[in-house]
Amino acid sequence: MKNTSDILIVGGGLNGPALALALAQTGFTVTVIDALPQTALQDEDFDGRGYALALASQRLLQQVGVWQHVGEDNAQPMLEIKVTDGHAGQGPSPFFMHFDHAEIEEGPMGYMVEDRYLRRALINALENEPNITMINQRTVVAQNVDVSGVTLTLDGGDTLRGQLLIGSDGRKSGTAQRAGIKRSGWDYGQTALVCAIEHEKPHQGIAHQFFMPPGPLAILPLPGSRSSIVWSESTATAQAIHALDNDGYIEALRPRFGDFLGDMKLAGKRFTYPLNLTIANAFIDERMALVGDAAHGMHPIAGQGLNAGLRDVGALAQVLTEASRRGEDFASLLVLQRYQQWRRFDVATLAAATDVFNRLFSNNNPVLRFGRDIGMGVVGSLPGLRRSFVREAAGLTGDLPNLLVGKAI
Repeated sequence: MKNTSDILIVGGGLNGPALALALAQTGFTVTVIDALPQTALQDEDFDGRGYALALASQRLLQQVGVWQHVGEDNAQPMLEIKVTDGHAGQGPSPFFMHFDHAEIEEGPMGYMVEDRYLRRALINALENEPNITMINQRTVVAQNVDVSGVTLTLDGGDTLRGQLLIGSDGRKSGTAQRAGIKRSGWDYGQTALVCAIEHEKPHQGIAHQFFMPPGPLAILPLPGSRSSIVWSESTATAQAIHALDNDGYIEALRPRFGDFLGDMKLAGKRFTYPLNLTIANAFIDERMALVGDAAHGMHPIAGQGLNAGLRDVGALAQVLTEASRRGEDFASLLVLQRYQQWRRFDVATLAAATDVFNRLFSNNNPVLRFGRDIGMGVVGSLPGLRRSFVREAAGLTGDLPNLLVGKAI
């Protein structure tokens, strides 16, 4: 069969299109298959969702031609992060951690971007890339791997052919399931309540993480006097709060949020997301690789979900491109193992860190609370440790792919 493209990507959310752009710009032809219509991805309405992009992730998006379409006015720099511990309605502990972007030379630690602007920027960049074909409103129903490539069967019976298949289709990845790849992990018994609010006072580009016994509350600055809220509660409590009307919802949030930003009201829709840890037992198979949530999903406690996915994008694009330039079969298991080796330890370390942080802080044990408060006070008082945390938050640590350093592959 004649190849449709060199590479077939299943999943048109955020990581899939970013990977398609990175690959297309090094000469690969790519087809992206997405179940949603393109109009759904171009929705102009603000629905309350936003993403915390580390500085390294912003560099990747700039390199692949996406950031230019976001628009400066639609990206809020994150200049400081304040981490506190306490109880709803009682205010934070006197011990806290405060990280300032001025402690590193590279610039802001990251940017907050609304979902609608990031998706639209990706679509605009895709439309300008001749090596990419988008197929919307189609679902993959079967995949078959042979010695020379992969054949996908779509609903309706059409087939696509490529040398390599990439699954970027979420935590319940059909691509992984059809390959027989199982997952490991557990449920946290927590649900994230996600929304955006408008508030009276300016946020000054400061992100807040307030740890409470039921789960953390993240307040992330958006452009203007608005913030994105990611608020974790026990699943039963979260469901009860989500069932309230908008006024009741704000009243439930108010004692947890406090009054430091003045009066507030909802902006956009409300969402809930069950929280779990789920990692694919393998990131690769014969002529197949997984990226983003298809490979790993973790607690949003550090806002690293999309950032971890974009690290996958940078690593896989670099491995495939360098192999192709050397004349290797870029879709071979030998080449794909380099990608898995590069990413698996980093993912395992990040997953363990988010899991430990969540278990350490999401409880009311007085001994643990005393220990973590002292720990935060120590970290906050040591410039070297603070700088390390700032660099970690900006995504500047570890073995970074070229795109995340701001270099072409």
